[in-house]
Amino acid sequence: MDETHATKPDFSGPFTSVPVEITVSVGRARPLVRDLIGLGENAILTLDKRVEDPVELFVGDQLVARGHLEELEGDQDGRLAVRVIEIVTVPDGKK
Repeated sequence: MDETHATKPDFSGPFTSVPVEITVSVGRARPLVRDLIGLGENAILTLDKRVEDPVELFVGDQLVARGHLEELEGDQDGRLAVRVIEIVTVPDGKK
C-alpha cells in the first residue's frame, strides 16, 4: 500500500524576509465629478460598505484576504489592526 505524506511548504529562503505592502480597503465611493469638486474640509463621503462589513486586503491589485478591523489595546492603544477571517485563493492560471 502506497502512503502519501503531506509536507509543509518550505518557508526558508532568500525571499521570506522581503517586506510586502498590503493595502486594506474599507470601501469605495462613486461621487459625481461635480460633487467631488465641491468637497471641502469636514465633508462626508459615503462608502459602499457598512462599519461591520469585512475589509479587503490587497497585495498590488490582487485580493488576498478579508478581515475585520479591530482597535489594539495596551502598548499600541488606539492603533488599527485587521483580524483575517478569510484567505482568498487565486484561481489557477490567473496572475
